[in-house]
Amino acid sequence: MPNAPKLSVRPQPLLAVRDVMASTRWYATLLALDSLPEHPHRNLYNRLLSGNQLVLQLHRWDAEEHPNLTGEHEAKHGHGVLLWFEVDDFDAAVARARALRAEVLEEPHHNPAPDHREMWLRDPDGYVVVIASPDGEAG
Repeated sequence: MPNAPKLSVRPQPLLAVRDVMASTRWYATLLALDSLPEHPHRNLYNRLLSGNQLVLQLHRWDAEEHPNLTGEHEAKHGHGVLLWFEVDDFDAAVARARALRAEVLEEPHHNPAPDHREMWLRDPDGYVVVIASPDGEAG
């Protein structure tokens, strides 16, 4: 269908976490994101934004009967899933990760395939988080 209009698709990842506010602070600090304005369900659910763009949703485990958001102890969290964030301020993001005392899985290094820098971390709930500079930035 060459004449079909292109639809816009944007990822809106949602993580099940133990403490929405603690995870909000961790991700907002690491990625320099903004949180939704105060709302009555803040301890159950929150959204993190870059400008007006949704980057990440956080939902407390077992807060509601949504599929895959119950049974926190029944499955290993995030096995096989990486949360990969491209950041324009890689060096500053690395400094923020160190200030958070984030668990470092891989120190900052050059990835030759995309020719960028990346650092691998583990978040407070055990999910693997990668921060990366834009492709081609390291060359």
